[in-house]
Amino acid sequence: MVINERDSRHVQVLVAARQMMTAARTAPKGKGVDIIEIALVEGDDLTRLSLKMEVMVEEHGMKFFLRDADNVRQAECVILIGTHALNQGLNCAHCGYATCVAKPEDVPCAINTIDVGIAIGSACAMAADLRLDTRVLFSAGLAAQKLNILNGCSQVFAIAVSASSKNPFFDRKPKEENK
Repeated sequence: MVINERDSRHVQVLVAARQMMTAARTAPKGKGVDIIEIALVEGDDLTRLSLKMEVMVEEHGMKFFLRDADNVRQAECVILIGTHALNQGLNCAHCGYATCVAKPEDVPCAINTIDVGIAIGSACAMAADLRLDTRVLFSAGLAAQKLNILNGCSQVFAIAVSASSKNPFFDRKPKEENK
C-alpha cells in the first residue's frame, strides 16, 4: 500500500490539533481552577466563522478582519480557547482595581486572561513541536465569541492551524472590502 501525504494531511492535522487542545487543557491554571473551554472548528463551521468575521468589519471598521477571514478559510482547522468569567478573589489589582469587589463586572479578571494566554502558549508550543503552522487570531476568537461557539465564554482567541508547503499565515497582505 502507498499512502500519499496529500491524501492523509487533513486527518493528520486534526490528530495534531487534538494534541494541541490537550496541551492547552493541561497548562497551569490560576489557583488550580479550570475555567478554560477549548474546541476545534473545521469544515463548514470554518466558513461560518470567516463569514461572521467579514460581517463584523461593517460593525467596527477593522479591515484586518478581512485578511484574517481569508486565513481562517486557508486553515485546516481552528482551535478556540476561551474562559468562563470567574472572579478569582485574589485582590491582586492586576485588572486595574484595588480589590475584586471594586472591579466592575464587565472588566475581566486578570487571572482569567493569564490562564487563556498560558493555554494558547501551550497549544502553540505543541504545534511547533509537531511542525505545524499556526497563527493566533483575536479577530476569529471575537467572531467565535459573537457566534457563542464556546457557550458563555469570554476572552475567546483562535489559533488557525495549517500544514502546507507555504505557511499561509506568514506573508499576510491587507485585504480590501469587496465593493
